[in-house]
Amino acid sequence: MSNIQLDVKNLSVSFSTQAGKVHAVRDVSFSLHKGETLAIVGESGSGKTVTCRTLMRLLSKNASIDAGEILLEGTDILKVSERNMRHIRGNDIAMVFQDPMTSLDPTMKIGRQIEEVITLHRKVKRKEARKRMLELLQLVGIEDPRRRSRQYPHEFSGGQRQRIVISIVLACNPKVLIADEPTTALDVTMQAQIIDLLKSLQKKINTSIIFITHDLGVVANVADRVAVMYAGKIIEIGRADEIFYDPRHPYTWGLLNSMPTLDTSAPSLYTIPGAPPNLLKPPTGDAFAPRNEYALAVDELYEPPMFQISDTHYAATWLLDARAPKVNPPAVLNKRREEFIKRSGLYAES
Repeated sequence: MSNIQLDVKNLSVSFSTQAGKVHAVRDVSFSLHKGETLAIVGESGSGKTVTCRTLMRLLSKNASIDAGEILLEGTDILKVSERNMRHIRGNDIAMVFQDPMTSLDPTMKIGRQIEEVITLHRKVKRKEARKRMLELLQLVGIEDPRRRSRQYPHEFSGGQRQRIVISIVLACNPKVLIADEPTTALDVTMQAQIIDLLKSLQKKINTSIIFITHDLGVVANVADRVAVMYAGKIIEIGRADEIFYDPRHPYTWGLLNSMPTLDTSAPSLYTIPGAPPNLLKPPTGDAFAPRNEYALAVDELYEPPMFQISDTHYAATWLLDARAPKVNPPAVLNKRREEFIKRSGLYAES
């Protein structure tokens, strides 16, 4: 029996705008194994959220899925009817969004909102739904769930509201949980608590998680594997320790180098020069070439294929071609990465 929970193959998504067709996701492929956490990282506009909203089939009317398959345990959910998709959402695949207030109805008590999801998907009586609702609130760490279930969203803190949204998402024990930057709007303490909660819940209900973030600090603490996206494509993918200890794409070097650390001797934080390309007209060669200080002449002409580094590690850069000159990561990257890894708790396998 296959261990793959979700298999995305050659997915391309575009948006029709007044300016033209925006190619937001371009030939993206990845798999998600049962019980694992896959982090998708990259700058704003890299295609992370569009990719994952496509998995839920929650795209705007001007969006078009141009190519690809999304296989959930072998079933291509791009081919099922919207009626069947409504059943799949919640039962099989669910999503936690960045801002919990956009997911909660401010006019309804939170207990009723959770019960509504349970009765809709599980077809159970209200008494049973209420019992399940209280169990979920307790599971996500809401104290005195009976009293608090009678309160409205505005009566909770940001971290508590995110916990409530997670309880709604978990109401039907989904096989795949997508977390779209669920800690971005929270302070550092709340971020750590939500991350710990997701890791704990994953072990309890054995769900698979796709974690979208631009924060590599989150990646080190939560991910089994990491996919790095740029300009609508996955340009490097591997185990978390491979991405941190042996990154191969210059864009990944830039992301790692721009992580804040405890070293305050540097006058300013490193930033990747330039800006992502305009995806109204995707570049012919390597999309990262204009921002890449190690770019080769071939980068302007041809898009690099995915080069295999190990059984689990791949990167799309011409620097990995046998004919390319030898280029090492920036020296400063090693120091910054090692410091970050030590304080994040991520260690390479022996």
